[in-house]
Amino acid sequence: MSLRLDEIGFGKLKIFQNPEEFCYGVDAVLLAGFAAEGAAKRQCRCRIMDLGTGTGIVPLILSHKTEASLIGGIEVQENSYRLAVKNAQYNDLTERVQFFHGDVKEFSHGDWAGTFDIVTSNPPYTEGAGGIESSNKAKAIARHESTASLDDFVRTAANLLKDKGDFYMVHRPSRLVDICESCRRHRLEPKELCFISGKPFERANIILIHCTRNGNPQLRILDPLFVHNEDGSYSQQILKLYEKLP
Repeated sequence: MSLRLDEIGFGKLKIFQNPEEFCYGVDAVLLAGFAAEGAAKRQCRCRIMDLGTGTGIVPLILSHKTEASLIGGIEVQENSYRLAVKNAQYNDLTERVQFFHGDVKEFSHGDWAGTFDIVTSNPPYTEGAGGIESSNKAKAIARHESTASLDDFVRTAANLLKDKGDFYMVHRPSRLVDICESCRRHRLEPKELCFISGKPFERANIILIHCTRNGNPQLRILDPLFVHNEDGSYSQQILKLYEKLP
């Protein structure tokens, strides 16, 4: 395993990644920022769980952006799980940030049911039989619903959340109908939706969605977000997200 140690741009946090497998992208940073805004509104030291955590990037960022008392992460791939544990140890976060090895389906019930204020997820975007699957097994699992489906992630999130707890997910616009149908079926009411594009006036290729367990039915469409300006530089929204602007 050829590891790379990267600064993630939040405080002094660093992350070990294997470039031959799956490295995090802007999707994870967008998700962490979205969930951190929700955590700030709660004004408490909440408990957070991240489903499909990879090497732990979302919990690491949330440890910087929130006052959460516990931030957990569940990961099915053993190599990624071990790196997540290593990352928590390297950044001296083991008292607040903890990782668990296993399929998200295994955590739907049990002692954790109904104990989390916030659940986050950056799940595989492509349905199991859809798209062209990577020959790299680690990348294939991260991108395709080969071990757990969208509905599995939603069901586990619903079961882990307290009543009125919040679920934050990043996904693709093409799966929006599937997401809303699954969330409502599992009593997660869509409350906020944000469309994200590469540049202004381009078609959105990412969505952020916020749902509340047993929430009242009312969906608010947030202002769209774009990653780059037309000249290719990062937008003010992204620079603020990365804490490069006040």
